[in-house]
Amino acid sequence: MTDRSISLERDRAGSEINRLLGWNDSPRSERAHIAALRLRSPASRSLLLLIFLGLFFCSLLMVSNVEVNFHVSAYGRGVDAIAPVLALAMVIASAFIFAQFSFGYLAGFYLFAMMAGYFWLNTFGTLGYDRGAALISATASIVFFLAPVLLITAPAKRLFTLPHAVLDVLPVCILGLSALVFLLSAFNGIHVVGLADMYKYRDLLDHSRALDYFVGIFCGALLPFAFACFFARRRWLMLLALCAVSLLFYTVALTKVSLFVSFLLVFSAILSAYFEPRAVVILSLLVPAAVGIVARTLNTDIANQVFGFLSFRLLAIPSISLDHYYVFFADHPLTHFCQLAFTKAVTDCPYSDQLGVVLANWFRLGTMNASLFATEGVASVGLLFAPISAFVCGLVIAAGNKASAGLPSPFIIVSAAAIPHILLNVPLTTTLVSHGLGILFLLWYITPRDYFEERWPALKPAVPAAANP
Repeated sequence: MTDRSISLERDRAGSEINRLLGWNDSPRSERAHIAALRLRSPASRSLLLLIFLGLFFCSLLMVSNVEVNFHVSAYGRGVDAIAPVLALAMVIASAFIFAQFSFGYLAGFYLFAMMAGYFWLNTFGTLGYDRGAALISATASIVFFLAPVLLITAPAKRLFTLPHAVLDVLPVCILGLSALVFLLSAFNGIHVVGLADMYKYRDLLDHSRALDYFVGIFCGALLPFAFACFFARRRWLMLLALCAVSLLFYTVALTKVSLFVSFLLVFSAILSAYFEPRAVVILSLLVPAAVGIVARTLNTDIANQVFGFLSFRLLAIPSISLDHYYVFFADHPLTHFCQLAFTKAVTDCPYSDQLGVVLANWFRLGTMNASLFATEGVASVGLLFAPISAFVCGLVIAAGNKASAGLPSPFIIVSAAAIPHILLNVPLTTTLVSHGLGILFLLWYITPRDYFEERWPALKPAVPAAANP
């Protein structure tokens, strides 16, 4: 498959909605206006990135005034301290202006946002460690990570693809199996509790390790993949059933992913229908940042809970965790990857608990699970070699680019909707195994590229590939 044919496949994103709304039959001038509304141009992406970073740093400023226990404070600091942080983040963000869309674009932007948050914390954090060395290591890590993630997009040679008849029934089978996993998990109890009590009741769960793996894989990969297939076929009743099952998983798993995966899927599907895929990726974080800021200004009980979830837990915590990993491993032994289950069994490890628990016991701020930059990077190999670890992780994400190349962009975005949020808080190795990212790569690889053409035979690219930088 040539690069141009891949671009044509990707440009089919949202064109079914265009046809249904009659946009494909609009005059050329109206189609140009619609293309502008879909935020296709580099200038529109530049503006979106600048708005996002402004909102993101404003959100972190609010967090620093509320969550003072997390060792961050902007008190007494002026604009002169903010300008270098914004400049550094914007220089790195410029890669997202010109890069083509891929799964790596989606995952890379979320991890870039986390690292931009760390740039802020490096300036306004109150913990003592060598911040200059950490900033250099962090900057090199995100650059080394994004290089393969954004540049390696050529399709992998496919040795096997699913027959169309199998792909027709596969999402239904996934939905049925997910209902079975829920029922098996429900034998150990169902808990309908809010986010405030989630951790307390989760400690009481007594699932088998196999069930925990199944729940993580279904919520992280299989249910989103099935949702994307149902959405492509416009099987609305199946979509409703799938969202219901995904919500039910929260009552037996008590994780944020199981609670919000259905909302993420619907949110991603709506954005994908109306905006260019790279704009969708940026908007998927820009909108929560804006909503969190508005919620904080309202200052009601419900609004403060919204702010706490969106601005603090979703956007700030991944960066705060990385900051605390830098602090802890500045004077504690490195793990040399012994935190991984298959290495801990054969090597001596200085820590018997999971790293999130180790840092929770040290800082007394709750479990601090963290991204690949903190776990496979800082904790495992230290500041000096963290960029190399990030580059290797980038190569793994790039394998997802190759596996998904040629699939429609909305299909990639929706089927991977939960993965970026998981990567913000979980090591890459855990995401690959326990949350189904490896299985999702395989499903993308064996999905026939002409499946969508046959389902939407009248579709043409909304904008020629040459006009989509």
